[in-house]
Amino acid sequence: MQIYIPTNGAEDWKALLAKPDLHWKAGHSAMALARCWEEYKARGGPPEINRALHSLPFLLAIPEFKVDLPPAGGRPSQTDLFVLAHESEGLVAISIEGKVDEPFGPTLEERRADPSPGVQERIEYLLKTLKLSSAIPGTIRYQLLHRTVAAIRAARDFQAYRAVMLVHSFSRTGKWFDDFKAFAGLFGMAAEPETLLPIDTFDGVELEIGWCRGEERFLQASG
Repeated sequence: MQIYIPTNGAEDWKALLAKPDLHWKAGHSAMALARCWEEYKARGGPPEINRALHSLPFLLAIPEFKVDLPPAGGRPSQTDLFVLAHESEGLVAISIEGKVDEPFGPTLEERRADPSPGVQERIEYLLKTLKLSSAIPGTIRYQLLHRTVAAIRAARDFQAYRAVMLVHSFSRTGKWFDDFKAFAGLFGMAAEPETLLPIDTFDGVELEIGWCRGEERFLQASG
């Protein structure tokens, strides 16, 4: 069990980061995401997110939400922002991945080369959960795989019928969108910004993925 307390502003997000001194900087995703969501929290969320989700009512948002993934004892998947919403059919679990110019981390091929215990077991689990072949291109970004599976697991934990994995990018040039497009292509989908893509049902959870572009003003130093 975790106990969460309300935030009073973007600075409250800093201490939750894995490496606060490294990641909390103007122009980087952690600060941009926090400033954006804090500014819009009284208005039901950022407008680009609301457009993509058709103004789905949000119940709560939890920064740096950790989701345990197999194998037991391995590092959890730390989602930048977890949002729980509701609609007539039930609860919706939304996992937000903030981005500016930071890449999605290593490729699947690079991750497979890691000799650390449990890495291969986790990769197999991710691919099995998403009904993907082990022969998918090694250029696919590993982070997109485990963030998506974490969204599904979080939905199951909250007994939500639907999960959304959403990239919230503040990049001026849409950097790394091609990586997201390649990931969507694994499921036969053509990605477009602010468009949710219905993927499939996994472990009883309906999955959608999407990409939204945030306002560039949140990249500027505050004050």
